Amino acid sequence: MMETADRGDPQSVMDAAVMANALLGGSLPPEAEFHLWEAGLSYHLDDVAEQHLREAQALAPGHAAVLIGLYRFYFYKGRLADALTIAKLCLEKASRENGLAAEWRDVLAGDAAFGHYENILPRFYLFTLKGYAYLQMRLGNLEEGGAAVAKLLELDPSDKVGARVLLEVLERVGRDEDG
Repeated sequence: MMETADRGDPQSVMDAAVMANALLGGSLPPEAEFHLWEAGLSYHLDDVAEQHLREAQALAPGHAAVLIGLYRFYFYKGRLADALTIAKLCLEKASRENGLAAEWRDVLAGDAAFGHYENILPRFYLFTLKGYAYLQMRLGNLEEGGAAVAKLLELDPSDKVGARVLLEVLERVGRDEDG
């Protein structure tokens, strides 16, 4: 979901939204799906694309496909604070979908099948938390981002989602500040 290495092109954004629809709840109303596709087609027109995303959100509030579409739009447009707002909504949804504690700090490794990468819901949670951590770091909230990275490594000690890269960035920042 929140893989930051993905392409930022419109097709990638829409592919992710369609995958989320299929795997994370389905039943996206056709009108909302239409607006997601139109957002992808008008990706280069920020106001138009965002309006389509907002229409999709009004038609299917809280649907994973819509949230992911919004997240990626804001992320790839460099609107990181807006992306963080959506990441928080995604994290709430991922917590509910997995039956986890609402507060990510309270989630334990045994609360879901985090070690089984093929399980889409736990993976959705991990990638959502990774996106949250990354955005916190990019926005200068290094302590919050670092805590989220530590939680990711606790939940996913084999590091299937690549949280260690974020930890290395934090460690380099710490060394740069010391020097």
